[in-house]
Amino acid sequence: MERSLSMELVRVTEAAAIASGRWMGFGKKNEADEAATSAMRKVFDTIHMQGTVVIGEGEMDEAPMLYIGETLGTGLEPKVDVAVDPLEGTNILASGTWNALAIIAIADQGCLLHAPDMYMDKIAVGPKAVGLVDLDASVEDNLKAVARANGKDVEDLVAALLNRPRHAKLIEDIRKAGARIKLISDGDVAAAINTGFPDTGVDILFGSGGAPEGVLAAVALKCLGGDFQGRLLPEDEAQRQRCLEMGIKDPSRILRMEDLVKGDDAIFAATGVTDGELLKGVRYKGTTATTQSLVMRAKTGTVRFIDGTHRLEKKPNLVLGT
Repeated sequence: MERSLSMELVRVTEAAAIASGRWMGFGKKNEADEAATSAMRKVFDTIHMQGTVVIGEGEMDEAPMLYIGETLGTGLEPKVDVAVDPLEGTNILASGTWNALAIIAIADQGCLLHAPDMYMDKIAVGPKAVGLVDLDASVEDNLKAVARANGKDVEDLVAALLNRPRHAKLIEDIRKAGARIKLISDGDVAAAINTGFPDTGVDILFGSGGAPEGVLAAVALKCLGGDFQGRLLPEDEAQRQRCLEMGIKDPSRILRMEDLVKGDDAIFAATGVTDGELLKGVRYKGTTATTQSLVMRAKTGTVRFIDGTHRLEKKPNLVLGT
């Protein structure tokens, strides 16, 4: 892939963040998601690539744009798989809380898992703990391994997970082991990314969440040199059949980094929509908006933080809110 794609993808996430950020706190998650999706789609048309959406807003009959199988870009090389979440954390934005993001991940064609829309059990850690955690290990053993890797006591660790009734036993086990907990309402992609940055204070992600979001998180952690494991959790026969159609004959097996993101190259970009531990949200003042973005490339290990100032009167095609 061309290195110039990194900055092009930031343009896409910036547009989605600016368009959706106007909806913060209005309680209208669908309208916010539509604004992000529309803005993202328009910028994609300007990028020199031949992209195919493998993770998007749904199937063709479920989504008007950024649907699975849709082609993006000008049609020129390179050919890439595209995973998008125009607004990761629609409920977060609707209530004005932390860590709503606009997200894109790309990899060479055929390299991203076409994750079905179902739950996935997940564990994510930063670079120091690579190869030391396992979905089949106990919570206590995983926490001890991460503590040793980071030169901490278990009591120093922070484990992030979605605040859901299904995680009651997991929460109990983490507390019993002695680690601290950060419960999040939504947005486990942000929580997974945070494990790769010590300053965020998050050491490990546990728990189940959306499988498509798992692939996005895996791309980010591949770029960071971290680790991510997932296991699909089909709830009925239709979902099990979907796994088989994807070539996963045993849905109970652990999906490791190479299963989720093949090859040695991938690019991840995200722009903050609301404030988070890692990125600031969009700020507006008159006809100006400011953004903060993160873009990373697995092949080079480069991690960039980008502050942008945008003159909105020069972007007439951008959907700007309420």
